[in-house]
Amino acid sequence: MRTLTRTGALVAVSSAALLITPSAHATAPGDNGTVKIHDATTGAELRKNEPHVCTFYLDAFGFDSAQRVDWHIEAWAPTAATKGETVKSGDITLDAKGHGRTNDLSLPDGHYKLFWNFDGEKGAAKHKVFWTDCAGEEQGGSTPSASATPSGTTGASASPTSTASSAEAAPSAAASSSPSAQGAGDLAETGSGAPVGALSAAAAALVAAGGYLVFRRRANRG
Repeated sequence: MRTLTRTGALVAVSSAALLITPSAHATAPGDNGTVKIHDATTGAELRKNEPHVCTFYLDAFGFDSAQRVDWHIEAWAPTAATKGETVKSGDITLDAKGHGRTNDLSLPDGHYKLFWNFDGEKGAAKHKVFWTDCAGEEQGGSTPSASATPSGTTGASASPTSTASSAEAAPSAAASSSPSAQGAGDLAETGSGAPVGALSAAAAALVAAGGYLVFRRRANRG
């Protein structure tokens, strides 16, 4: 009877141990998340990695609830003079869903490697290699000036308004310099500048005076 009692107690303890062990394993910190490099303008809900950034932040997904993480960033070849030099570090506690993001970060243009450490990790720390290139981003965002002269042409470019004005002015200038326009001016004025109408009136007056004198001479003879 005592043997049966002892056997039953042993079975009960073993069963309880088997039931408790998976539960304890499930709540312990695990190595089941991922971390991404995000441009500062990228939403924290997007699970993509962006290895070329200017201002950036670290975005973590799928880790254990309220997990605490220590991270650091090292200068990395080929731009680093001494590989492995820590240039930035920090820590973060993730939310109940195992998600979290750091504040926005910035580094001089170059090549870097992130190391992401936490309790319960298996083997090496999670890591990401990335580039910062703010100079290239500024150059890519610049737009050519509207007044720039296209390649293969010389001289300053003219705006559509000034071009239209020049086109409108051209016919009038051509008209004033044409032979017909100059001829009309020659007909309107003599070489001395006297109007043709005034000369015609004077000629008519002379003819009338001459006729009057002839008429008087004939009258006197009669």
